[in-house]
Amino acid sequence: MTDSRKEKNSVAKQLGPGLITGAADDDPSGIATYSQAGAQFGYGLMWTMLLTYPLMSAVQLVSAHIGRVTGQGLAQNMRDLLPKWLLTLLVTVLFIANTINIGADIAAMGDAAQLVVGWGDHWFTIAFALFSLVLQALVPYHRYSRVLKWLTLSLFAYVAVLLVVHVDWAAAGKGLVIPSLSGPQAIATVVAIFGTTISPYLFFWQTAQEVEEIEDDDDAKPLVEAPEQAPNEIKRMRIDTFVGMAFSNLIALAIIIAAAATLHLQGVTEIDTAADAAKALQPVAGDFAFALFAIGIIGTGLLAVPVLAGSAGFAVSNARGWRCGLEHRVTEAPGFYGVIALSILLGIALDWSSIPPMQALFWSAVVNGFAAVPIMAVMMIIATRRSVMGDFRIRGPLLFFGWAATLVMGAAAVAMLVWQ
Repeated sequence: MTDSRKEKNSVAKQLGPGLITGAADDDPSGIATYSQAGAQFGYGLMWTMLLTYPLMSAVQLVSAHIGRVTGQGLAQNMRDLLPKWLLTLLVTVLFIANTINIGADIAAMGDAAQLVVGWGDHWFTIAFALFSLVLQALVPYHRYSRVLKWLTLSLFAYVAVLLVVHVDWAAAGKGLVIPSLSGPQAIATVVAIFGTTISPYLFFWQTAQEVEEIEDDDDAKPLVEAPEQAPNEIKRMRIDTFVGMAFSNLIALAIIIAAAATLHLQGVTEIDTAADAAKALQPVAGDFAFALFAIGIIGTGLLAVPVLAGSAGFAVSNARGWRCGLEHRVTEAPGFYGVIALSILLGIALDWSSIPPMQALFWSAVVNGFAAVPIMAVMMIIATRRSVMGDFRIRGPLLFFGWAATLVMGAAAVAMLVWQ
């Protein structure tokens, strides 16, 4: 066994694409959703995190399997199954939704920075966006992935908030294990939670990162070509994904609890952005909790924006047959980096436009919710095809929960349509 393979067997080395994907799920737009859930309904919707965990774990593990087994990105696999026009439509929808999300996220980061230092929200927005773009364009993947891993630590700011506020743990425990819905607005919030935890851009990202892991390791090959690598790699993917999704949901729970323990008790029930949540915390929970919340917004934004832009780059490039990968130089994959740059620059333009961020995010969630269903269905078909996956096609609990997640997202999309 080579040194690189030995390193990969350590616990730390087993955490990569899944951990980063899970952490990126708690982006500033997700923080706004979880803050709104806690502020409006207190501890009452915490149970949604127990429900989403097995579903999001299953769909992300299916994504990882597709990338590691085939050595190809998700859209590249979809090319053999879908008509060209339908694949183009789905990828276009993903690009639009990701761009809107990037715009809202970098705006929230700029607002959070302004709250901390007192000036320059738009300039901070531009600086954060350009930093993310330069990071992806100039830093090779094997170094870049380490930066993203370290950025996941910023999410512990929300755990730290719980240490400085008073929490009714009995009420929190009840909200975690006893499902409750208190009207149509609660149903709409549950749909929003599902939309922000199970998002199409995460599918494309985790599949692509498994492919990057293969290309970054001279000893690694797609499992259809090197089945002897399967036991270690499948174990690694499971640990990585289950830990990453657990981390994502634990942070989401911390945000809901923090908002419930402070804002809800004070009658603050309307949160428009993550920065609004941070600002509302200051008079209720003090400067320290406010600063932690604001820093968390910036840290998770720096993690999420590259994932959003990168997933769009991978999806478009795979669909078009372009060379792609964060290990390549810009001159080696101009189309791939061009898509990343365009999505980030359009995100900056959205921040300077008159479009209300929350309205943009709402329509982004609607678009994502409807796009997720056909993408997930196609993923499940790909993952069960012997002609694609060989002996590694999914079965058993992963097959069950993968289809369950698809059906739940379909129901959420219908509920959103009925609600509107």
